[in-house]
Amino acid sequence: MDIGFVGLGAMGALIVPRLMAAGHNVTGWNRTREKTKTLIDAGMRFAKSPRAAAEASEIVFSIVTDSVAVRAVALGDDGIIAGLRKDCIYIDMSTIEPDASRAIAAEFAKAGSIMLDGPLSGSPVTVRAGNASVMVGGDEAAFERAKPVLLAIGPKVTRIGGNGLACQMKIAVNLLLMVEVVCFGEAVALAEKGGVAREVAVDAILKSVAASPVLGYRGPFIVDGKMPEVPLAAAANEMMNACRGLGIDHNDFVVAHEVYRRLGGQS
Repeated sequence: MDIGFVGLGAMGALIVPRLMAAGHNVTGWNRTREKTKTLIDAGMRFAKSPRAAAEASEIVFSIVTDSVAVRAVALGDDGIIAGLRKDCIYIDMSTIEPDASRAIAAEFAKAGSIMLDGPLSGSPVTVRAGNASVMVGGDEAAFERAKPVLLAIGPKVTRIGGNGLACQMKIAVNLLLMVEVVCFGEAVALAEKGGVAREVAVDAILKSVAASPVLGYRGPFIVDGKMPEVPLAAAANEMMNACRGLGIDHNDFVVAHEVYRRLGGQS
């Protein structure tokens, strides 16, 4: 396919080579052309604007810093919307507010085009390893058309629902990752306080049932880092107390999610 890619920063610069390796022709645009020399040397064509990238493509991606930047590259005078053909698809991979993504998608719908939100879950490490996942929100038929291209980026591609819902899910995943990494540090600190060597504690956790992909590549960083205090243990204890108050404490501790549901007004 002819693919457009707008935003060739840390993540875009890693995604484009994967698309080209899968046999796609990529036309890219970046605010600073000098930063794209390696990609151009590898065979990427450079577009003079986001509009030009879209004009040359069947599917055009963007991954930029925030919703203001997405609006600029998508809806600006020389933006993607001006160049996207009616039968083509725009996929924004940026992590932005769900409502902002839906509002931009609505502008594409008014123009007779299709926009999907497709935020990437992963880091440069997981993208390089080919283990990143993509969550997609928007039209199901468009998702199915784009799925083979998305699978060149990462092996796990999931449609979450309508427009904006992939962005919503990405925010939820980011919350989980942050808490998981912080709690990992707390667990290491607890073990170390009790006399376990830090590197031994890290290794033991990464070999236990608590291990996860994010701890696998982020966890070792903590060996040389500063150990945190223990705020999450106190928070976990409060959650268990809430479970006791609701009379559901006889269940597995995963039932704590019911406390969050009730606090959020869900039945």
